[in-house]
Amino acid sequence: MHLIVDHLDIWTAAPVSKANGGRGRVSAANRSPYGIKKLRELILELAVRGMLVEQNPNDEPASVLLERIAKEKGRLIKEGKIKKQKPLPEISKEDKPFELPNGWLWVRLGDIGHDWGQKTPESDFTYIDVSAIDSNVGCVSSPNVLSASEAPSRARKIVQVGTVIYSTVRPYLRNISVIEHEYSPKPIASTAFAILHPFDRISGRFIAAYLRSPVFIHYIESVQTGIAYPAINDRQFWSGLISLPPLAEQHRIVAKVDELMALCDRLEQQQADSSAAHQTLVETLLATLTTAADHQEFAEAWHRIAGHFDTLFTTEESIDQLKQTILQLAVQGKLVPQDPNDELASVLLEKIAKEKARLIKEGKIKKETPLTKITGEEEPFHLPKGWAFTRFENIVNITSGVTKGRKLAGRKVVSVPYLRVANVQRGFLELDLMKEIEIPKEELEKFTVLERDLLITEGGDWDKVGRTAIWRGELSLVAHQNHVFKARLIFEEQNELWLEKYLNSFIAREYFANSSKQTTNLASINKTQLRGCIVPIPPLAEQHRIVAKIDELMALCDQLKATLTQSQQQSEKLIDVMFQQLLVA
Repeated sequence: MHLIVDHLDIWTAAPVSKANGGRGRVSAANRSPYGIKKLRELILELAVRGMLVEQNPNDEPASVLLERIAKEKGRLIKEGKIKKQKPLPEISKEDKPFELPNGWLWVRLGDIGHDWGQKTPESDFTYIDVSAIDSNVGCVSSPNVLSASEAPSRARKIVQVGTVIYSTVRPYLRNISVIEHEYSPKPIASTAFAILHPFDRISGRFIAAYLRSPVFIHYIESVQTGIAYPAINDRQFWSGLISLPPLAEQHRIVAKVDELMALCDRLEQQQADSSAAHQTLVETLLATLTTAADHQEFAEAWHRIAGHFDTLFTTEESIDQLKQTILQLAVQGKLVPQDPNDELASVLLEKIAKEKARLIKEGKIKKETPLTKITGEEEPFHLPKGWAFTRFENIVNITSGVTKGRKLAGRKVVSVPYLRVANVQRGFLELDLMKEIEIPKEELEKFTVLERDLLITEGGDWDKVGRTAIWRGELSLVAHQNHVFKARLIFEEQNELWLEKYLNSFIAREYFANSSKQTTNLASINKTQLRGCIVPIPPLAEQHRIVAKIDELMALCDQLKATLTQSQQQSEKLIDVMFQQLLVA
């Protein structure tokens, strides 16, 4: 066990982010180190191989235990308490996954346990469904008491104290538990479980540990059917092999497993606490940049960060936070120095307004109802000299996309690829899964996307609202659907890259989140809300300098992330090697 104890720093390395939902980010508390995950697997693997605790030659061997089980099984069948099972296949030498210690035996699950049959509830009962299992700790956490009239059709399997239950539907979720105490009223389990009640005081908790071990998981993966909802049947479960130790050793193994799993819990909590503290530190220090009142305060804040760069930005979250901070600094005019010789943003806006008036007069774009002027209370931050705020509709022509499912009978149509919400990511387009849509020929120009057009998503979940990317002419002809807005530049000299950066920044995302139509998990913006979005406009020359600096710093962030990924992969490889070494030690 020295490879475990002496190298806990390695086992707690290589954190893996779990998926998150809603508006929040992945939190430090929701990160599970790859090493601890593998350590848990290793503990169970060593346990079922007889390598976790010492063998005692005075223990009664498993063969004697099986003899008693045979007698008990015969008695229960004779008394009508259980049914006689169909014979299970003999175990060949090729079936055995590995060699066992002296006193152990390979048996099938059906050799060491039985079920209690089924019944339809006739009165109130405690219903144990798959959803009642806490798969993380392997216990029944939330059973429901139902009346007979409320009983679902799956509420049929009888269980008692000591019964092991194993979900045969989506077994990768590890919904496994031992019924460890009496329930009132009597419990009934779902038919989604395979039921195993151990014979002759065999430890149900040892069986449950075995069912979670890599060797049994590998067996299940080899026999399950289905892709979206893989499953096995009861016969396949009962036919699974289990390594059976002497009874006394089973109890020693369970105690050691509990001890080591508690250690894993503590290590995981320590890692979560450390990650949370690290994340808070990064957020706090980066906030000092965005809230700096003047250049001197900004320089001091940056000096504090630069002095500890190698220890601050060591996780994907911290690098992503750095990226978002770079964007926020950029759109607030804090990333590059201002040049007093630059042409003022107000001059650029006058040119755009003049060009827009011409296009409206010529009927090339539609005149929209004017939006209200920007008030001081609306301005998201204090502007640098030479900058100006404007509403998005003043500098682009915004149009909605083509609606799917329209009746087009009798009209001449063309079929073209079109951009959906899924295609528009933040700052880039995902074009691997393009679909086609039929558009009337006379509407083709209206819905066609041209090079330099900004594409902005209407919504979906929180992260999909206002996602912005630029069409760079990847295809000769492409349209956009009605859940993706198209914003076309009014004036040729405008910088669409600046607008894309701003719309993907935290400031714009907050605007979209706060102004969007919201449900529990979904949000969306309409055209009016997009038109009214307040956009800071720097002098045109400064826009180009800012975009160039953003690209330079984002490339450095990507290098940091690539180095981090490489380090994590190396850590995982080392953990995998240690895993295998312990199994052959």
